[in-house]
Amino acid sequence: MATRTRRPERREEPLSREGIVEAAIGLLDTTGEGGLTFRALAERLATGPGAIYWHVANKGELLDAATDAVVAAALAIEPAEPPDSPRDEIRAVALGLFEAIEAHPWLATQLSTQLSRSPWGSVTPRIFESVGRRVRALNVPESSWFTATSVLVHYILGAAGQNAANTASARTLGPDANRAEFLDTVSRAWEALDPDDYPFTRAVADQLREHDDREQFLAGIDLALTGITASHPRRA
Repeated sequence: MATRTRRPERREEPLSREGIVEAAIGLLDTTGEGGLTFRALAERLATGPGAIYWHVANKGELLDAATDAVVAAALAIEPAEPPDSPRDEIRAVALGLFEAIEAHPWLATQLSTQLSRSPWGSVTPRIFESVGRRVRALNVPESSWFTATSVLVHYILGAAGQNAANTASARTLGPDANRAEFLDTVSRAWEALDPDDYPFTRAVADQLREHDDREQFLAGIDLALTGITASHPRRA
């Protein structure tokens, strides 16, 4: 007697755009952008691709929506201790974005793409607004708002993206590799460079080996803020 093939269970609750985006984020986190297909997403949601197309037109729109959702969530996180100043608020915003990019490795590429190709979309204004309001609160002259905010935004996204890339590269070394071993290998390679050609690189090899990614990232924010506030001191 022939047996019937059991069909996958279909979802009972109605499909929503928010649910689709949430599932897409989970798929991106586990498989990367290459694994995000409407077929894979339909299987994850226990529905048909046609139901997804009713809410999202194509993969590009889905990536934009996923990026916007993650960024919005990162910017909405309240720090454990309320910031005491606009400077502290900027550090909190920066760290929130840093941690979001670290948690979602695909995010760095999407942010770079949106910043350069579609700055009129929702993501770029959202980030600029969050950082720019705090820059304005530092009493930076209006003529310098765009420049000061751009410096901070580009540093935040660039440094956080590079950290995510470093983390991804370390994973390719195998399951037994760890960050300390990776940095030690790089440091030893720097120390072995020709002292006449690379005196500086050899001198900072130990600092590379011992550095903390978050501390280094926030130190960069502090350097940028020090320059901004020194150029535009508060008036009495």
